[in-house]
Amino acid sequence: MSGHTKAADAVHRLTRWHDDFPTPGVRFADLTPVFADAAGFRAVLDGLAACAPDADLIAGVDARGFLLGAGVAASLGTGVLAVRKGGKLPPPVVSREYTLEYGTAALEIPADGVRLRGRRVLLLDDVLATGGTLAAAAELFAEAGAEVVAAAVVLEIGFLAGRARQGGYPVTAIVTV
Repeated sequence: MSGHTKAADAVHRLTRWHDDFPTPGVRFADLTPVFADAAGFRAVLDGLAACAPDADLIAGVDARGFLLGAGVAASLGTGVLAVRKGGKLPPPVVSREYTLEYGTAALEIPADGVRLRGRRVLLLDDVLATGGTLAAAAELFAEAGAEVVAAAVVLEIGFLAGRARQGGYPVTAIVTV
């Protein structure tokens, strides 16, 4: 069984689905059991790392992307940067507002203290739904002078068409439903 197939199998087998969470009409994919399973988590990390082996910075989007980003960065021997929700970092920050399927939010990265100009970034998140989160994160890195070389997620909700909101970088999903 290939690495991608192992990761997809773990996601299909272990993901818990919750209807009407966090708001009515939203179906939430809980990947916690996938991450808690050692073999499943390893397979997911390997699959994500293969998306951009030439990246020199891994960016994990708040909050489950932090887990993925740290694991992939350790595998690739790169640095990792947490893309935080608005108001969680001290100023100065680069900030971007975006829409979710159930509201609006903001993401931030440090405006100083981390060299971003010229870096090759792999963006990671757990789920690609409407695409606003990944698109906002990519805009943050572009504004900071970095190049997003790829984005990858564990699970893509295909009918929400979030992939269409992404830039010219390749987007990989381990599983699309």
